Amino acid sequence: MTATGLPVSLLPTLPGAYYTDPAIFAAEQERIFETMWFCVVRGSDIGTPGEYRTVQVGRESVLVTRSRDGAAQAFLNICRHRGARLCADEEGSVKRTFRCMYHAWAYDLDGKLVAAPNLVKMPDIDRIEFGLRRVHVREWLGYVWVCLALDPPSFEDDVQGACSERLGDLSIARYGVESLAVGRRIRYDVQANWKLIIENFMECYHCATIHPELVHVLPEFAGGYAAQSFVGHGAEFGPGVQGFTVDGSPGLATIDGIAAEQDRRYFAITVRPQVFINLVPDHVILHRMFPLSVDRTIVECDWLFLPDVVASGRDLGPSVELFDRVNRQDFEACERCQPGMSSRAYAGGGVLVPSEHHIGEFHDWVKTRLAD
Repeated sequence: MTATGLPVSLLPTLPGAYYTDPAIFAAEQERIFETMWFCVVRGSDIGTPGEYRTVQVGRESVLVTRSRDGAAQAFLNICRHRGARLCADEEGSVKRTFRCMYHAWAYDLDGKLVAAPNLVKMPDIDRIEFGLRRVHVREWLGYVWVCLALDPPSFEDDVQGACSERLGDLSIARYGVESLAVGRRIRYDVQANWKLIIENFMECYHCATIHPELVHVLPEFAGGYAAQSFVGHGAEFGPGVQGFTVDGSPGLATIDGIAAEQDRRYFAITVRPQVFINLVPDHVILHRMFPLSVDRTIVECDWLFLPDVVASGRDLGPSVELFDRVNRQDFEACERCQPGMSSRAYAGGGVLVPSEHHIGEFHDWVKTRLAD
């Protein structure tokens, strides 16, 4: 027995309240989502100046757009005058300015205040100082990442480092993710806490139980150990499996530049706090989570292929269907768990078996972030 009173084979999980307590979720919004780099949109979603998306990051609505020079920009989606929501829609496009519907304050694509009723009679107003509140922005892998912190952490360490730490010498750059095209996007509304989704993605103890199609393609997953448990290891396609498809049929055109060690293999990466990256020879699957409440998480999943493949109109169905099934199976399991988190039987938490022990490090990370 260990100091926790459990057998050596078992580790404790987080207590159930970590998945149900609104006060804990509020602390996570403040100390995790609002302080770390957060992946918000695909760059092509704001392909031209004036195109925009609004996304929820922690407690803030964030407006993401492009300025006239094509640079990605992000601002808090709040008018500086009286605090009205500037853009009410999730997506749209403006020609030159974002205009508040309340008192007609208007801001250019760089966030500068450029017009307001009677503004010429207020010459002492600094139009930059009273412009939109800017949010830190980076573009990488063809996605826009934002950070609400005044002093953001190192993007190279926290985001790029998570990929290099997982892949070792097999660089993610070989997949050319920034040059791929979105072949399919599916948005899932999951009635579960965001941590349940991360924990699920991190382990494969459940794979033989609920993922028959995935285990057919990646038979080593039947043993319960996830590929991302080991640095540089990718799960090998099974004998006779020709592609990462729902039935193991051939995939599409292989991505130029991948190494021999990356062919016929699946690699998975978790970039905390809300991104999952799945790499296979002919496409990349990227999940972005948007935790909205203690028991609701939106997950947007992009299937990325070579641009010529998408433009050709070739059937992406078998490739998309495999991970769409995996997602739906996973999210149903998470939704099954969510009500149990408030049960008296789970007040002290559950347990992790050896193939899940690495989840304990994630739990320690959460507790450390909330304690800071």
